[in-house]
Amino acid sequence: MMRTAIFFVCLVFCAGITFASGQVSPKEKSALVDLYNSTNGKEWNTSWDLNAPVNTWKGIEIKDGHVVGITLFMNNLNGVLPESIGNLKHLANLNLAFNQITGVLPKDIVKLHNLKIFRLEMNRIKGAIPTGVGNFKELEVFSMFNNFLSGPIPETFGELKNLKELNLSSNNIKGVIPKSIGKLSNLKALGLFENRLEGEIPSEIGNLVELKELVLSNNQLGGEIPEEFGQLASLEILQLQNNQFNSLNVLHNMNTQQFLVLDTDDKSLNPRFKDIQFERTRMADTKFEDEEENE
Repeated sequence: MMRTAIFFVCLVFCAGITFASGQVSPKEKSALVDLYNSTNGKEWNTSWDLNAPVNTWKGIEIKDGHVVGITLFMNNLNGVLPESIGNLKHLANLNLAFNQITGVLPKDIVKLHNLKIFRLEMNRIKGAIPTGVGNFKELEVFSMFNNFLSGPIPETFGELKNLKELNLSSNNIKGVIPKSIGKLSNLKALGLFENRLEGEIPSEIGNLVELKELVLSNNQLGGEIPEEFGQLASLEILQLQNNQFNSLNVLHNMNTQQFLVLDTDDKSLNPRFKDIQFERTRMADTKFEDEEENE
């Protein structure tokens, strides 16, 4: 009995040392090392000392002995994302934006069920967005503008009830805008600028009463603007230019004074820019040229 008690105390003590030293499970550490190796970690702007405690590594956030955050924004990551990234089951924040990540999204990335922030904008990732994106039930931000994504927008985005920002601008995405997007009642910003989207804007977009930014410019969208646009009372930025709409009559019936920015092909709806200071780049200003990748 005494030996059992002593053994238990030793276990607790050892666990405390591990937590205090900033370590995580071998499986999670291995996934981070894989990320380091597959994206040329030695050449990062700020590299990792793999012999040091994990909590000293740049951009790594640990909570209760698990990796919950990876922020390596603009850190010269060059390579592909490893499949083992799916082992970081507690990850809530993944920000690898403004790097040189190539390849496709790992199939196991959809196992990150606790993700709230997913930022991979300004990279060179290709291929389709996996339909398993619907597994990100906690997700609030999904941003992959300025990559080389192809294929359709998955219908399963409509399952992400907490989503506030969806930005897929400046890719090669084809097909229609899914009606399921209209289920995202908390969505505040939708950016689909400069893709190959076609068909009509679904009337379900009118359900997005929290929407403040809607950027659909530079696509092949057509038909009529849905009358349901009149329900978008929170909308401040609307950009529709360079599409194939039959008319923009619905906008004439809206209170265009609500807009901070209104860009259309209708000359009678002159672009309006109120006297404001933008805290971040407008969604439409995301074009990124890379001749080598476009060949």
